[in-house]
Amino acid sequence: MRTLVALVLLACFVPAAAAQEAQTILHLLDYIGVDYPEAVEDGRVKNADEYNEMVEFTGQVAARLAALPAHPRKAELESASDALSRLVAEKATPASVAAASAGLRWAIVEAYQLKLAPRVAPDLARGAELYAQHCATCHGASGEGNGPAATGLEPPPSNFHDLDRMAQRSIYGLYNTITLGVEGTSMPSFRQFSDQERWALAFFVAGIGIPSERVQEGARAWDAGAGRSLFADLAPVATISTNEISERHGAEAARVQDYLRAHPQVLRPAPLAFSRQKLAEASDAYARGERAVARDAAITAYLEGFELVEAALANVDAGLMRDIERRMLAFRADIESGAPLEDLKTKGQDLDALLAAAQETLGEDGLSEATAFTASLVILLREGLEAILVLGAIIAFVVKTGRRDALPWVHAGWIAALLLGGATWLVATYAVEISGANREITEGVTALLAAAMLLYVGWWLHGKSYAEAWSRFIKAQVGQ
Repeated sequence: MRTLVALVLLACFVPAAAAQEAQTILHLLDYIGVDYPEAVEDGRVKNADEYNEMVEFTGQVAARLAALPAHPRKAELESASDALSRLVAEKATPASVAAASAGLRWAIVEAYQLKLAPRVAPDLARGAELYAQHCATCHGASGEGNGPAATGLEPPPSNFHDLDRMAQRSIYGLYNTITLGVEGTSMPSFRQFSDQERWALAFFVAGIGIPSERVQEGARAWDAGAGRSLFADLAPVATISTNEISERHGAEAARVQDYLRAHPQVLRPAPLAFSRQKLAEASDAYARGERAVARDAAITAYLEGFELVEAALANVDAGLMRDIERRMLAFRADIESGAPLEDLKTKGQDLDALLAAAQETLGEDGLSEATAFTASLVILLREGLEAILVLGAIIAFVVKTGRRDALPWVHAGWIAALLLGGATWLVATYAVEISGANREITEGVTALLAAAMLLYVGWWLHGKSYAEAWSRFIKAQVGQ
């Protein structure tokens, strides 16, 4: 446990420049593993330029690795880097170089606790827009590397329909290429894009050439329950190549990955993570001048995210819950009023920090299983005890007044209530999907019905009481 805490603390204090350096190393290793077969074949240099590039990149890996912060496993990583350099120098087989580069890549990820997956589900529609605007001229409208500007480029633009080559690359590798570019080629860096936009573009590119039948096969497998434990979040979808998935988990898991690459929103994050995602989308939309989109995203951030854990957070930290609620309201108000972009971004960042604190308070996925079980048990016991006391009072009254013939109706009432409760749960769980907005409407309508029922009962009791009082008054007058 202490080792895990130490690693987490180390990751928190790794400077941003060091994190960028580590990501560059991962990009280089991914490039070496994929492109080495173009440089060496059967122990001989196949392409001198490509081979020189491999030598240079392995040297870059070693130099950049030496510059990373101190770590208990750093000597092990440097030894693995030296072994990779020797394999390239000895013109080893592509399989051995790919295995060595992948092994070193994962060792760096584990040692430095690098974040390799998008924080939220990428917007593939936005990825398609970016591709059409910035990539299609070289890679072609359909991604086959035959765009109008591709003629004469050396090396030629990648063909994203080359399934064998694409199966070797992870989406993270594509993300890094988009972020860093490829030196010495016509592939530029797109650092000007936001992090979410680069992930959206990487996911779109990763799926553009996947045959639809493979995606459909993956959808059927996912619906049947395949891959649920493996693909618990976006990390394995983004960081593991199709070949690695096939080797480790089989062809069915690879098809599930194809499906999730095309539909990353299926892996919906936990409520607070979803709120952070939507708030980030709201800020991005506001920056593009799309206030209506920003408003909808901000509202969804509350209804579909924060509101789901609001009560749980109030039980743990009521002050934090109220602060987040107020700030979310102010954030939406700023969107409505057309506040300056910088002010909105600042408020969005402050709100994101508070939501991150709430995530830490509740745990990554909200309440822990033990806490959720205990809270539910207490509620059931409390409400159940109240119901039993009410039923006990009714039954005692019926028996006391000698109306035992009414007992079957009392028992029929509470049995029917249980059955109707079960039916309501089944309908709400399997028949309809209650979104945040619909949930608010349902709660409002239910509250109005409850209020109407209480008013009716109060009026009925008052009427009976008044009738009895009037009857006593008449009797008294007549008696006099």
